[in-house]
Amino acid sequence: MDGFIEAILGLLLGVVLTYWVYGLFNQKRKKELVQHQSTVILDKIKSVCKLVSVEGDFAEIYSYENIKEGFMKVLSSKKKALVVINAKAQVGYDLKKLLLKADLDKKRIVLSEFPEPEVLSIEPDIQFYDIKNGLFNSFSSEDLTDLNAKAKEHIREKIPESGLLDTAKREALEAVLIIEKIVETIGWKLDYSALDLSNKEKQFLES
Repeated sequence: MDGFIEAILGLLLGVVLTYWVYGLFNQKRKKELVQHQSTVILDKIKSVCKLVSVEGDFAEIYSYENIKEGFMKVLSSKKKALVVINAKAQVGYDLKKLLLKADLDKKRIVLSEFPEPEVLSIEPDIQFYDIKNGLFNSFSSEDLTDLNAKAKEHIREKIPESGLLDTAKREALEAVLIIEKIVETIGWKLDYSALDLSNKEKQFLES
């Protein structure tokens, strides 16, 4: 009889031990899966990298002039040109600057800070008019490279007054919605409660 009871107790102990080991293993697998999911979703958001929010077309006339001195600064030679700049500027967000944290227990991504809009690219198309070369000062390939850089900087200085940055700020909510959709692809939730949003903006995101 004692042997039978010992056998039953041993069997029960074995079942409990097996269940405990299985539960521990299963819990570990679930934790690893959640950690993997959080890594995947964060990498997925970062892989979007730069999100273009608005584009603007610019047409500017730029007067270029260069004076070169020679012969012990007694003589000078001037070259000049009228430069027409047609450029496309893209303004948006560098998503690598997002402050994101994964909450493994609640399976959510916490968005605690959203970056300011910035100029992502400027693509200038330069055309020259009224080109006048000096006696010993003519246009070279280096001048074209220099002019291209000056044209980009000229357009960059015009962007703040164009209203593109303000428009991009208003489009930021659309960017948050895109991130939310990405997060939801694996069944997680995006928590953006830490962002400083107005009631109107919160209603827009929740609608």
